[in-house]
Amino acid sequence: MQLATWNVNSLAVRLPQLLDWLAANPVDAIVLQETKLTDDKFPTQAILDAGYQVQWFGQKTYNGVALLSREPATDVVKNIVGFADEQARVIAATVAGVRVIGAYFPNGQAPDSDKFVYKMGWLDALRAWIKAELAAHPQLVLMGDFNIAPEDRDVYDPVAWAGQIHCTPEERAHFQGLLELGLVDAFRLFEQPAKSWSWWDYRNLAFRKNQGLRIDHILVSRTLQPQVSACVIDKLPRKNERPSDHTPVVVTLTR
Repeated sequence: MQLATWNVNSLAVRLPQLLDWLAANPVDAIVLQETKLTDDKFPTQAILDAGYQVQWFGQKTYNGVALLSREPATDVVKNIVGFADEQARVIAATVAGVRVIGAYFPNGQAPDSDKFVYKMGWLDALRAWIKAELAAHPQLVLMGDFNIAPEDRDVYDPVAWAGQIHCTPEERAHFQGLLELGLVDAFRLFEQPAKSWSWWDYRNLAFRKNQGLRIDHILVSRTLQPQVSACVIDKLPRKNERPSDHTPVVVTLTR
């Protein structure tokens, strides 16, 4: 079983790229972030024609998440239960016995901003909810754009980024808090190439210079950990014309 996450940064723009990628990489399920579409604009038929069922949760211009799966998704939940939020950031469902949670974590903007305060509150609520979800669903995967680079090795220039958004001690503590619930960073279960990033700024030739961050993650429950046989970042879509600034991350479960 293969599961993937991809911040497409506008599904209206990137739909052909998504369909091409799925044709070449027929994963069992994929979660998308930053679809940036209202629900009535979601390209349901194109995705059905590609062989996927789909659940989506959108809003105009910003945010928006979706879950595409080969098998039907059941027990669908949108956003964090018990946390009042006008932003479309989370979609969860059970697919082939695995609880799949796709999330677009808040960016936070800057450590001294109101948006950072919102991010901290959102992360507190997420942790409490994930704890409950793990109790109910031992086979669980949390994946998406976390907007957190958990360690210095996940940043192309740790000195320049020290204390900056995505790399603050507060954000990294929240990431660690998710691991302490009983989740494991699937990418770090394996030897990986140095300078492995999932996001590169559009500016300053960052992709060409490989100046990026690893902020897109797949966390698996300890119950699922023995089944994880691979986890990779697929850089190829970042080479597309008009690419997303993020690229897919894929985990393989041997079931």
